[in-house]
Amino acid sequence: MLQALLSYRGRYAPFAPHVSAGTQLTKSREQFSVTNPATGLHICTVDAANSEDVRRAVVDAHTAFESGVWSRAPAIHRSNVLARLARALEERVPALAELETLQTGRAIREMRAQLGRLPEWLDYYAALLRTHQSFVAPTQGKLLNYVQRIPLGVVGQITPFNHPLLIAVKKLAPALAAGNSVIVKPSELAPISVLEFAQIALDAGIPGGVLSVLPGPGATTGQELVSHPLIEKVDITAGTDTGRALGSIVGGNLAAFTAELGGKAPIMAFDDADIPSAVNGAAFACFIASGQTCVSGTRLLVQSGVYDAFVSKFLEKMRGITKRMGDPINPKTAMGSIISARHLQRIHSMVEQRSSGTILIGGQPLKGRSPLDGFDFSRGSFYPPTVIEDVSLDDALWNEEVFGPVVVLNKFETENDGVERANNSRYGLGAGIWTQNLSRAHRVAAQLQTGLVWVNTHHRNDPSSPWGGMKESGIGRENGIEAFEAYSQSKSTIVNTAPAAETRESDDWFSDEVQYKRYG
Repeated sequence: MLQALLSYRGRYAPFAPHVSAGTQLTKSREQFSVTNPATGLHICTVDAANSEDVRRAVVDAHTAFESGVWSRAPAIHRSNVLARLARALEERVPALAELETLQTGRAIREMRAQLGRLPEWLDYYAALLRTHQSFVAPTQGKLLNYVQRIPLGVVGQITPFNHPLLIAVKKLAPALAAGNSVIVKPSELAPISVLEFAQIALDAGIPGGVLSVLPGPGATTGQELVSHPLIEKVDITAGTDTGRALGSIVGGNLAAFTAELGGKAPIMAFDDADIPSAVNGAAFACFIASGQTCVSGTRLLVQSGVYDAFVSKFLEKMRGITKRMGDPINPKTAMGSIISARHLQRIHSMVEQRSSGTILIGGQPLKGRSPLDGFDFSRGSFYPPTVIEDVSLDDALWNEEVFGPVVVLNKFETENDGVERANNSRYGLGAGIWTQNLSRAHRVAAQLQTGLVWVNTHHRNDPSSPWGGMKESGIGRENGIEAFEAYSQSKSTIVNTAPAAETRESDDWFSDEVQYKRYG
């Protein structure tokens, strides 16, 4: 099944109306290699979109939008196509999950679970198209004022390496449902599944030109895409510095902007937490995707009354995860690799260069062979679950996003102390609370400066649930009706229903007779 998906026999080109896999390379189109970070082996070669590709893709997308083939198609038609795409995606989940594991190094059990949920986003927005209603505003006078949602036009999306297809589908589903033409620039580290999805979408009935995928470096392909004056909205998932840089470009074009950026999620375990559940939940929060998520639980705050018991069980859990690290394609593997050797080096440098804290477990790149399956860790980029105790609040490990399986562990005494430490961050994407006190759960959740708060769980996500951050963690929201409306705009149509004779009298503002006339 996987071999059938690798349809271009080891070579991918940008997925756009004027470019195909068989297109001969021009001198100005560069190539890059996609590598399996767990083994260091070459997966395929990808042609990077050049400036002409970006320009033509935007123009073609605009032409498709203006034609109305998708933008003005009946909502029921767009709903049917999205539902058909959901079913086609379902059929390909096993092969796509394997492909995701190969290009990201994440454990296959993670990718099967994650990708198995992707059709839900397409189904949700297909259903929303069938149920979302326009409305009539209570305008004064004999006027009928109906308000509709219409698409924006051509939108650009920039997606990351950590959840290549999940984040792409989260963005694409509302954008396509609203009737836009979409151009995606996936991460050059993991572009293949998004390219494959574009072909699946075309086969399911998304018209040509409505969805394009332009792989390439963010500094060139990405910047050229968001800079184009025909782009009406940009939606990115990236680091905060990247978001700030691209946001200034987007603002200059007066385009809409949604950005899910960095995070430094606090996980708070209170004295009354159920310890086994809290340990399991914190482990998931901290080490799913090898810690390479924006909502990764990177700051673990434990109240003093349960600190010793929690830490003992947490470290035991970490040792179990480390023992079950191995070949990511092995279904028994608990945690996979880091995305690249460069990222691995950055993670380890942050651990080594810290100014405070004691390493309780981990702290060194994995070498040698896996006790699980004999996999040779030295072939790839593996870092074990790492916990560092008593890191000071001014240390880079406390303040900066590591984007790896590294957790700082701190003790707190009172509820107010815990909340203050949790909010001591420039980020505000996600947070977790573990307590059996219902009043405390709501009270603390209300005080945390994050767009997402989970109580006695973590990383729960649903197509209907808004997702986004506060402070330097982003602008706008993914998911739900909010995302659909962010990919559309209101259009107000006002119809005078008064008889012509009445209108002649009431609406002649500049008549010779001075009398009351309606103004506005």
